[in-house]
Amino acid sequence: MVSVNTYKINLYWKLGICFVCLHYQIYLYKRMEKDITHVYFMPGMAANPSIFEYINLPEDRFNMHFLEWKIPKKNETLEDYAKRMVVMVKHQNPVLIGVSFGGILVQEMSKFLDLKKLVVISSIKTKDELPKPMKLLKITNAYKILPTQLLANIELLAKFVFGKTITKRIELYKKYLSVRDKRYLDWAIRQIIFWDQEKPIPEAIYIHGDKDHVFPHSCRGNCIVIKGGTHIMIINKYKWFNDNLPGLILN
Repeated sequence: MVSVNTYKINLYWKLGICFVCLHYQIYLYKRMEKDITHVYFMPGMAANPSIFEYINLPEDRFNMHFLEWKIPKKNETLEDYAKRMVVMVKHQNPVLIGVSFGGILVQEMSKFLDLKKLVVISSIKTKDELPKPMKLLKITNAYKILPTQLLANIELLAKFVFGKTITKRIELYKKYLSVRDKRYLDWAIRQIIFWDQEKPIPEAIYIHGDKDHVFPHSCRGNCIVIKGGTHIMIINKYKWFNDNLPGLILN
């Protein structure tokens, strides 16, 4: 018969082993979490995170998080909107990746965060890269009379956001462009044409397609140029991003 003392010793021994194993598991988890890079993605104007559906980063190195557009408050500035979006970033030293208008927004968000990397895709680096039609909207105040309620029509919205070359895929873009609130569209157009950044962010990685007809002047300067890339290259050139984003983020 096992004595009471022997039983207690065995029990304490087993509990001790369990305690050590538990702490080791916690240690491994924290170490793994420390090695993981958290990447936040911001879609373009009127788009939802499904535009990133083909983007895959190695799960042992990255956690992917997807931000979504909020309806802006009345007379909300882009700076104040960026501060609201920063609250959605829950991890330290993250990566921000933004596409098109989302690229403008993440540049504003980066002013309030300590980032590992900032990646701007199919967007502009400064106000000088806005195309002439958008500059004219600003100069003439014509943006005030734009019938943005018509952009609830998915074909018109897709052409406005992605350019005139996408007419054959209207049905496909219905799932991508779900933010069609008139308040948001009015606000977004105004923020784009009145964006006042004068110099590129030195630490940012700018990636642009040489066939982008929405922002045709953004391949100049410090920029990775994707041959044949259009304004929707995050969708149709996803293989390039899957192959190259990990290295760009970690190096």
